[in-house]
Amino acid sequence: MHNNKKNPLIGMGLMMLAMVLVPILDLFAKLLSADYAVIEITWARFVFHGLWLLPLLTWKGIVWWKMPPQPVYQLMRSLMLTATTVSFFFAIKDNPIPTALTLLFISPLIVAVIAPLWLGETFDALRGIAVVCGFLGVVVVLRPNAEDFSPSILWALVAGVGYAFYIMFTRKLSSSSPPLLTLFYTAIGGVLVLTPFVGVVWVTPDAKGLLMMASMGLFAALGHFFIIMACEYATASQLSPFNYFEIVAATVISYFVFDFFPDIYVWGGIAIICCSGAYVSWRELQLSRRARAVADGRIEIL
Repeated sequence: MHNNKKNPLIGMGLMMLAMVLVPILDLFAKLLSADYAVIEITWARFVFHGLWLLPLLTWKGIVWWKMPPQPVYQLMRSLMLTATTVSFFFAIKDNPIPTALTLLFISPLIVAVIAPLWLGETFDALRGIAVVCGFLGVVVVLRPNAEDFSPSILWALVAGVGYAFYIMFTRKLSSSSPPLLTLFYTAIGGVLVLTPFVGVVWVTPDAKGLLMMASMGLFAALGHFFIIMACEYATASQLSPFNYFEIVAATVISYFVFDFFPDIYVWGGIAIICCSGAYVSWRELQLSRRARAVADGRIEIL
């Protein structure tokens, strides 16, 4: 796919499809957590994720069996996504998926704070205000003084921090390998990281459990594949607002499967966090475009 074939509507459609598929992965993880340990569920998610990616890599003619470039960054990226997935699965084991997912979306705000120190990116007062508003949204969702507050939901915040570092390692690797290959390396890294621990909690899955684990990997592979495809049809600025459609899909799934619908506080927190995160992403794109324009001599710094 070449850039001259960009079609934003197709890209947006693919992104929305991906955001529908990914919560199904979370649904299977939550259902499996009633019978299997989170570590085993996460291990299976990465095993089947990697297995389902192999046909796609073969179809694309991508060599996957060689040592990846920048192996340390690849390993750290895998470690961050593994920590994120384990933490998120712990969160949704005893809490509604939409609530945990809302807290996971603090990741753009974490990136906005850390990236200037680590990646040398800019940080301004407007993004600082957005970050503060986003964390106020977190407090609205958590309501730590409420009677129904569950400490296990804090795992979702850990997942959000882990995902922020995953995003930053992804930026470091953005030009080192094809996205699909990097995704495969991430799955392999997750398997390597978790294999030493899975034996301690291992429960041999029955046919139903094995099918659900395989489905987790399938939906993970398909969801990420459609995200990659969406990026070939549309720009990041066109696609970024559709990331938050995942919350809508997760809410619909949770309503029909678990009879759960977020209350007004969670919806309020969703609105604050999503608006703050979307603004941070938009502001970052605007500043990066301006920086490129200055570098190309198209505009002058006044």
